[in-house]
Amino acid sequence: MLLLALTGSLATGKSTVSALLSQPPYSLPIIDADLLARKVVEPGTSSYRKILKHFGPTTPDLLLPASADGREAKKLAKNQDGSGKGRPINRAALGRRVFGSSEEIKRARKILNSIIHPAVRRAMAFSILTHFLCGHWAVILDIPLLYDSALDIFTPVILMIAASPSIQMQRLRLRDPHLSAEEAEDRVASQGGVREKVERTEARGRRRGFVVWNDGSKAELEEKVGRVMREVERGREGWWKWVFLVCWPLAVVWGLWEVGRGWWERRQWERSRERREREKGK
Repeated sequence: MLLLALTGSLATGKSTVSALLSQPPYSLPIIDADLLARKVVEPGTSSYRKILKHFGPTTPDLLLPASADGREAKKLAKNQDGSGKGRPINRAALGRRVFGSSEEIKRARKILNSIIHPAVRRAMAFSILTHFLCGHWAVILDIPLLYDSALDIFTPVILMIAASPSIQMQRLRLRDPHLSAEEAEDRVASQGGVREKVERTEARGRRRGFVVWNDGSKAELEEKVGRVMREVERGREGWWKWVFLVCWPLAVVWGLWEVGRGWWERRQWERSRERREREKGK
């Protein structure tokens, strides 16, 4: 089964492409990292407790207030300590703690990622296994922070959806009108620059890294995605895929080879970036 990673920054159109690939003629299963990230921090989970322990003392509004209809009160009544720690996390309040460019906020974001990312990886692995057993030929891993979470080493094919910064800001302010210009810029910056992600994806080479620029209409986006998917399907043609179906140990070996290849590509990119940074410092 092919693991195709779909990534992109805020307001580049990644969600649109995810919805497109889940419908005919593709009808591919989607594993959404954002949805899993919400699920793993639901009340009662280990990640939820870790977030409360680290961010609770300095974030008074970390938990959502009890709802007026009494449903939240029933949830709180189930808590043995009665402290109200069964309330859902206030994502807006937590976002203000981790979106920004100061060193303190960067440290807070790193801590939050260290809590959420391992839990998301475990949930993602379980979903992948489920889809494999169901016989799907491919699964889409919708992961905004693909490179930041180092999950790129596990995905043989990456599809990066990109957009120019001005288009990103325009779409984000339109989608989330409550955000100020500064807050929108902080959120875009927190997911890394589009240009670097584009370069990393293109560096993977033919049929392993695809970049689709989404500065135009939805029809243009659909046409570009269609061309990419036809290329991906051509890359799967050959007798070897039938060998993997018959001899699953060989498929496991091939999978390990792909992971090693992904790790090597990532390491080469990091070394190249370190060299460029040293040259700039001279």
